[in-house]
Amino acid sequence: MLPKLSPLPLKERFSLLFLEKGRLDVKDGAFVLIDKEGVRTHIPVGGVACLMLEPGSRVSHAAAVLAARAGTLLVWTGEAGVRLYSAGQPGGARSDKLLYQASLALDPEARLKVVRAMFAMRFGEPPPARRSVEQLRGLEGARVRALYENLAKQFGVKWTRRNYDPTAWNSGDVVNRCLSSATSCLYGLSEAAVLAAGYAPAIGFLHTGKPRSFVFDIADLFKFETVVPEAFRIAARKPHDPEGQTRRACRDSFRKKKLLKRIIPAIEDILAAGGKKPPPEYEDAVKPAYQDPEGLGDAGHRG
Repeated sequence: MLPKLSPLPLKERFSLLFLEKGRLDVKDGAFVLIDKEGVRTHIPVGGVACLMLEPGSRVSHAAAVLAARAGTLLVWTGEAGVRLYSAGQPGGARSDKLLYQASLALDPEARLKVVRAMFAMRFGEPPPARRSVEQLRGLEGARVRALYENLAKQFGVKWTRRNYDPTAWNSGDVVNRCLSSATSCLYGLSEAAVLAAGYAPAIGFLHTGKPRSFVFDIADLFKFETVVPEAFRIAARKPHDPEGQTRRACRDSFRKKKLLKRIIPAIEDILAAGGKKPPPEYEDAVKPAYQDPEGLGDAGHRG
């Protein structure tokens, strides 16, 4: 039987840790990553909120059990999060954040505040006053079209319009294929961030009605400062493999700029703009698998 655990509060943990090319297992009650040479890298139990499992990683049954007990989310991703394949505990173990997100989306006034905050973050200035969500969506579309045209001129790429058919990949021109590949990478990373933060990918504010509406909302905040310029840069080279080169460029950019560290705080800031406080935890809410033991000493002491 594993010894009793004392997990840290989420706010005191590392938010995310990427693991690749090794087997995640449990030794002496702690996570370890064992590579092909048998070298063990210890990972503090309860010290990480989310483990991002990149290609080449395997997870033992004991590690999955320990992750559940420690409240550590397991997410299976592509390199640097350019794809999201599955998540071990979608939405986290508590319902308060999901209720908070839903209450904001269902309140027209709060939803408009969130959308206005997203507009301001995305374009660096507040949107015009007295505009509805639909009107802001129209303003955003006009600005996005202008941004595409400016980037095309900057990188010397012929540009007509954003056009792609997901059922006929090769029907698009090179720049549109690069853009589709780049945005797909950003959606993977953004969905991982949404899940790690404990929110629902489907409950969006500007985007609605899709399984990943909130993912699209969040990805749009970073799209034109990250993956879209990379897509135009790759397209300007006229590559033979536009999808692969763009995906690898996005992977390297995510790792270099540590984009994931910026996305989760941005999610919290955007939702806070709605002006509602998160609901208190219900008295009969399901608790974590183990509880923090009461300390024997005064506040501030361990044990």
